[in-house]
Amino acid sequence: MTLSHRLSLLLIACLAFAGTPTRTVAAEFYTEDLRIPMAEAGPRGLEAFLVRPATPKRYPLALLSHGSPRSFDDRATMSAHKYYGIALEYARRGFAALIVMRRGYGTSPGGRLDSIGNCANAAYLPAATIAVADLRAAIDAMARRSDVTTTGMIAAGHSAGGLATIALTAQAPPGLVAAINFAGGRGSRDDNDVCNPDGLVQAFATFGKTSRVPMLWVYATNDLFFGPDLARRFYDGFRSAGGNAKFVAAPPYVDDGHYLYSVVGRPQWTPILDGFLHERGLGGRDILSPPDPLPPPSQLGEAARSEFARYLASTMPHKAFAVSPNGGYGWRSGRATTDDAQRDSLAACMKWSPTCTLYTVDDRLAGPQRTSTDQSARAR
Repeated sequence: MTLSHRLSLLLIACLAFAGTPTRTVAAEFYTEDLRIPMAEAGPRGLEAFLVRPATPKRYPLALLSHGSPRSFDDRATMSAHKYYGIALEYARRGFAALIVMRRGYGTSPGGRLDSIGNCANAAYLPAATIAVADLRAAIDAMARRSDVTTTGMIAAGHSAGGLATIALTAQAPPGLVAAINFAGGRGSRDDNDVCNPDGLVQAFATFGKTSRVPMLWVYATNDLFFGPDLARRFYDGFRSAGGNAKFVAAPPYVDDGHYLYSVVGRPQWTPILDGFLHERGLGGRDILSPPDPLPPPSQLGEAARSEFARYLASTMPHKAFAVSPNGGYGWRSGRATTDDAQRDSLAACMKWSPTCTLYTVDDRLAGPQRTSTDQSARAR
């Protein structure tokens, strides 16, 4: 086991969701940073992040696919870690959830490889072919693991990842038993403005010709990327060509329903997901629940305790919280490694006090505690 293999207690304060089984079990979850081997991606491969229950056994794969930002420059800021909260929901339901960054996103090499070209004549099928190749590389890598099985696996994707998931079902790999499309599509350049919408509808119809995997499609009625009329055209084209899907028109979600499939939106989309999994006989009989949150450090004042609650609610690994004897504190999240999170949180705390100690790393109490003195020594 390498240093990148991490076992962490996920201590997230969250409400029980409507529609879930009544009995829940507190559990530990295993997380791991990965690089997916793929010749076309070069020696680094594809960035990926795995979350599964900690109990040693083989868990069916839940392959999770991300969207594509409207601005190309935003792709470089994407990270598999940012989907940790989403992946956790599948791990809680008994899956080994893998987020894989397709070529050209995050630290996965590829540039504009999946470009759809000129907006007026946007070509969606070539881009989908590239996405499917990346997803298949991830499936192949997971099939070689002792803690994951691709028998009984599912796939789920959001936005461009939803389209990629549908494309995957059209060339379904062995073992894929169900798929979920949240607000799937591509080519949105502004609110209610999609490049070559007729071509995009035709792409959905093309996938429907060979897709037979049972699917769930969820589109909020106030989606500003792919509005309800266009979403219905996607569905009608897919179904009329032979595709197997159930369409759910979800109620409006905040200002833009395209972001329903989010950590904040969990109370609205997880019951829909659970209903679909139950119909298909998939997922665990009981949904695993994180244990109660850690208590705040005793030296924190009221305002600082609220900040510690924000730290616990953050679903961006890797993170750390540092505290000083006089109540000073500092925390950082969304770092590439736990070492980075520890270093940066200690540095933030040191702005208020010369002596700081790590209190938590990710969602567990810190082990042998590094102090600000250790941090200074390492900096030299």
